[in-house]
Amino acid sequence: MSRLRCALLDDFQAVGTSLADWSPVEERVEVVSFQEHPGDEDALVGMLGGFDIAVTLRERIAFPATVLARLPRLKLLVASGMRNSVIDYAAAEEHGVTVCGTASSQTPPLELTWALLLGLARGIGTESAAVREGGPWQQTVGADLHGRRLGLLGLGKIGGRMAPVAAAFGMEVVAWSQNLTQERADEVGAVRAGSLHELLRASDFVSVHLALSDRTRGLLGADEFAAMKPDAYLVNTSRAAIVDQDALLDALRGGTIAGAATDVFDAEPLPADHPLRTAPRLLATPHLGYVTRDNYRRYYGQAVENIQAYLEGTPLRRLP
Repeated sequence: MSRLRCALLDDFQAVGTSLADWSPVEERVEVVSFQEHPGDEDALVGMLGGFDIAVTLRERIAFPATVLARLPRLKLLVASGMRNSVIDYAAAEEHGVTVCGTASSQTPPLELTWALLLGLARGIGTESAAVREGGPWQQTVGADLHGRRLGLLGLGKIGGRMAPVAAAFGMEVVAWSQNLTQERADEVGAVRAGSLHELLRASDFVSVHLALSDRTRGLLGADEFAAMKPDAYLVNTSRAAIVDQDALLDALRGGTIAGAATDVFDAEPLPADHPLRTAPRLLATPHLGYVTRDNYRRYYGQAVENIQAYLEGTPLRRLP
């Protein structure tokens, strides 16, 4: 009997087959890794046309009805994490595609947020590049964390864990979201801001930890950047669309804020000519929030478990 074919999408580092034990399914499944990101729906359909199973990372690749209708061979879609807003579940069911997910740790994006915040505060990107390229010796004067105020937009699974780390640095913490209660703020040791602009005016560092929704899309625009202190910094490891990208570019170019760091973008991978690639005062990373060895072992290991369960007709970690 011929083996089913499984595509590992966006396996940029080519580690999908080495960070998990695929032996439980290797006799029945051929695994193919793709390091190239499909640029559009046609490219995705061309890539997956000969596959029965696809493993996709987070929400980077969309599976709308228009794609699923063109993949009659696809029967199992495994997404990392247990939430995915870019899969059309109704269309998947209509076309006989089973969708399932995996566990995902909040620790890696928490750690990356602090790496970016510290990198901004101490000019790590600028100074490291100068050392490596033979540039000037010391160009920046670092911003202190101790005694400064961290503004958290959102106190969920990641935002809530930001507060005790901030306290360890000797920072004050203020938080805001549309649904934030005083009880939740007290629980993590944060001061609850009365409004978004109140938080922005008071904070030396602002970190975004909100879910993307109609209420949060474009939440930070020109007016919000104008409300921030001119020596304040913004960090976004949540979703790019929460921050108006044109307003962010204007704030960086005009010096409205001291700087920003982002791990998320409106187009990923970021096009070579995208203006954020050359924006001043910006520390940018290529969506590394969840990219760690332990998390990848979890993603791919549970992908194998899902595939095995599908083959054996036992329960899967179904989405949504």
